[in-house]
Amino acid sequence: LAHHITVYILSRVIPVLTQLLDRSTVLYILLFFLIFCFRARPQVQTQAHWKAPIMWEGMFEPKLYDLTHNKAHSSVALTVFAVGRYLDAYLNTFLTSAERYFMLGLPVTYFIFTDLPEKVPNIKLGLGRSLKIVQIEKHSRWQDISMMRMKTISNTIESEIHHCCNYVFCFDVDQKFMGRFGSEALGDSVALLHAHYYKLPKERFTYDRNPKSKAFLQTGDFYYHAAIFGGLLKNVKNLTDSCYMSIMEDKKNNVEALWHDESHLNKYFFLYKPSRILSPEYCWDQSIYDKSDINVTRLIWAPKNYDTLRMNI
Repeated sequence: LAHHITVYILSRVIPVLTQLLDRSTVLYILLFFLIFCFRARPQVQTQAHWKAPIMWEGMFEPKLYDLTHNKAHSSVALTVFAVGRYLDAYLNTFLTSAERYFMLGLPVTYFIFTDLPEKVPNIKLGLGRSLKIVQIEKHSRWQDISMMRMKTISNTIESEIHHCCNYVFCFDVDQKFMGRFGSEALGDSVALLHAHYYKLPKERFTYDRNPKSKAFLQTGDFYYHAAIFGGLLKNVKNLTDSCYMSIMEDKKNNVEALWHDESHLNKYFFLYKPSRILSPEYCWDQSIYDKSDINVTRLIWAPKNYDTLRMNI
């Protein structure tokens, strides 16, 4: 009851405050509200030990976040790689579902990285939403595509994204939006809990434990999924630059991290803690039997046939 009363009061107060206070002050008010709502989901972990919120359904009031980010003129770039057979298999579903659920009410620019620009589907876009196609080099190994995306994202933030957006989210293409993926996900630095690991003990996390790799991590805080990461442009650029440099250092030493760019991303987020963490609601694998924590499915893994998709990418 207290939770609902607080939501009601804030829904009346925040519109007034946005007229009187600056963006930072209003965001602090939302943060205090979020801390109160940690108690709304007692069965799951709702914050990291460094106080970063872990976003679960029931912990936030969507309208308050939307109002604040509209007032702040927030805009979002979405990057996605659709290379080889992945384009035909997934891109149309990814984009059409994103148009239904991703950051509705905010300006969004899709950046599609592909080796087949002529095959990108012509999707009808909503008001304030646009799409740019960036042609990239084709790599013979899917592992190289996965790892080299870090350099491509960094370069595009510097050359194009900074002209149109102040946030960027980076996605894998083999996913489908199923529910609201909104402004509550925006933050300075955003990581995603891996659906298969968030309940497991740390000793079962598949970090790269090879001391020869720059991704080496004996133990960490959480196991993060590289299918989604984001944040302010400068922070995502720092992340992608760091991961790329580590990948290239490994290549010089004839080392390849266990889970490629995801291993490097986990090392980075251990050293530089994310300010916001998305729960597995934001990227759920429907094959997982225990769904007791998942009140809302916002994004799902698409069915995968790696043997076919990754054959001569």
